This record gives sequence, structure tokens and C-alpha cells, in this order.
Amino acid sequence: MEQREEREKMTLILESRSSNEKLARVVAAAFFSRLDPTLEEVEDVKTAVSEAVTNCIIHGYGGGPGEITLEAELEAGELTLRIRDRGAGIENVAQAREPLFTTKAGEGRSGMGFCFMEAFMDRVEVDSRPGEGTVVTMKKKSRERQDGVG
Repeated sequence: MEQREEREKMTLILESRSSNEKLARVVAAAFFSRLDPTLEEVEDVKTAVSEAVTNCIIHGYGGGPGEITLEAELEAGELTLRIRDRGAGIENVAQAREPLFTTKAGEGRSGMGFCFMEAFMDRVEVDSRPGEGTVVTMKKKSRERQDGVG
């Protein structure tokens, strides 16, 4: 009998506070763990989520109040994450994705957030409208473990 793979979804709504970045990381990693990923894959997801949520807090809401939505979905061995804010939005997404570009250089920002997301995830898409907010969609497939564990 063929076993059908089901789709699972989860949504988490967070206040725009730096302390919630850690919560988002842990929740995304726990949800991803259902695919039996390697420890390296889990760390990759945690880093990417951290960067995306931090961007919402710092750039989307300028450190002020707001709401961040983390949507996660598992289907066919792949994790899809959508991290959304309804903050300032991004004027020029292509420029924002360039290494070292930041609008907050005087605040110690490195401008590497999108680069890290792209390095640690299989695919990253950014949809943003000035004054309306930003949605970052990231995908990560769990590789089959090579060590026979799982």
C-alpha cells in the first residue's frame, strides 16, 4: 500500500522584539525536525530565520512595535518558510540583496542578512512593497542522511 505524504502547516505570530528572534529560530527548527534533517541543516534554518526576523525588527519596523508572521510548511521532504512584516518595505529589493548593502551602517549592520539566507537555504524569494511590508520565502530540502541514522 502506497503511503501518501501529507502537508503540514504552522503559523506563529510574534511581536517585533529582539527577544522573539530566538523563539522564531527554535520553533522553525523544531518544525523542520519532522523531516529528520542533519544537525547542519537545522543550524542552517535557524541562521536564516534569525536573519529574516532580525530584518523585520530592524528594517521593517525600525525597532518599534509591529507584528511578524512566521508561516512554515512541510511537503515532499521540503520546508517552506514565509516570514512577513507589514513595516516599511524595501525600495529596491535587488540592491538590498547585494552583499554589504545596508541602510543602517551607522548602527553596526553588516548588510549580509540576505546573503546569509541565500547561503543557508536552497531558495530565497523576497517580495516587498514600500509602506506595505516584506515577505521573505525560503525553502530547504532535507537531504537523506548519509550515516544511516534516522
